[in-house]
Amino acid sequence: MSEKPCERVVLDTSVFTNPSVAAVFGDNATSALAQFVILARQVSPRMEFYMPPSVLGELHHFTDAEHLPGDLELVIKLRAPRRHDISVPGMFLYELIEDIRQRIDRGLRVAEKAVREVQPTSVDRTIRWLRDRYRDALRTGLLDSSEDLDVILLAVELDGAVASADRGLLQWAEKGGLRLIPPQRLRSILEHLIENGTAGE
Repeated sequence: MSEKPCERVVLDTSVFTNPSVAAVFGDNATSALAQFVILARQVSPRMEFYMPPSVLGELHHFTDAEHLPGDLELVIKLRAPRRHDISVPGMFLYELIEDIRQRIDRGLRVAEKAVREVQPTSVDRTIRWLRDRYRDALRTGLLDSSEDLDVILLAVELDGAVASADRGLLQWAEKGGLRLIPPQRLRSILEHLIENGTAGE
């Protein structure tokens, strides 16, 4: 009987910090991460979980280290992508540059509209409006951090799936042909493996 291949999953910070997603594991980022480790521990070696060190560093800003499992780094393997050894298709870079250019243009139009509509009595309100719209125009759906890029590059290197609630990261992971695991389904996937006795086979 041939051995089933191991599913490798690269985790993003948002799995544990996005409120609507993390709630399937716990009430806050610390409890969500701790509960995830308890479940993930039981599905090895059928599933392996990875996280770039940059992502774990980001996650530490949202969690209480004293209340995290001691074997966290054993259950979730820390690994940085080999950035100098990974080939990225040229079209991927062209699309990224084009996306950034279009977002800059949209941000400029948002700023122009704010300037035209501002009144002396509504400066603070206009600034708030500008910040919200500008952030939406430039950042929503964009691959906008080195941590996000680390997740994608590591998944490419490992031929792994990506678990994330970050819309920009997911869009670019999909463009790269990577497998995606909806983080809302991650707990039920782990529980299914545990209940059906596939863990540890």
